[in-house]
Amino acid sequence: MTHRIRIVIADDHPIVRSGLSGSLGSQPDFEVVGEAATGLEALDLASTLDPDIVLMDIRMPELDGASATRRIIAGNPRVRILVLTTYATDADVLRAVEAGAVGYLLKDVPHDELFRAVRAVARGERYLAHSVAARLMQQMATPAHEPLTNRETEVLQCVARGASNKQIAATLGIAEPTVKAHLVHIFGKLGVDSRTSAVRAGVERGFIELH
Repeated sequence: MTHRIRIVIADDHPIVRSGLSGSLGSQPDFEVVGEAATGLEALDLASTLDPDIVLMDIRMPELDGASATRRIIAGNPRVRILVLTTYATDADVLRAVEAGAVGYLLKDVPHDELFRAVRAVARGERYLAHSVAARLMQQMATPAHEPLTNRETEVLQCVARGASNKQIAATLGIAEPTVKAHLVHIFGKLGVDSRTSAVRAGVERGFIELH
């Protein structure tokens, strides 16, 4: 048998954990290896059980989902975090993405879509619920007049030099998903939809210089 996808479920509601465990366990390529009721338990299980995926609720006791996500990835970058929550505010989504989550689903998702998301994330892909993706796209498409933060300016300067997201992450000492989150903010603030346009707008507005 091929490698099964090892999953830790992190949710503070026992009935939700039980339902997810039964649903995911019905798939021959999934193996639920642990359940966590708090963010700290999720951190501990991710460390000791070495799962492929942690299915993470964003609102967790002791340690919130975004903070747990950041600490899990810092300890083991191989672990992929798929958020499954009832909350889809801009702040929640951005915190999760900035922390390193590679998927974001809402709890009303059909089982089939949940299974697709788990498999996609396990393959190294990203998976966002349609409503979540729409929120991010709207932010990117809406011009804003806020100044760039120092970190956003550093990221844009690296983009201007032709650096990839991976290279930017290494240069600035941050996670690659964090670079992507900064780019979302930059695109939204500049009212652009591409790296080239962002650089051009950044130069025109005096945020960066071309060397």
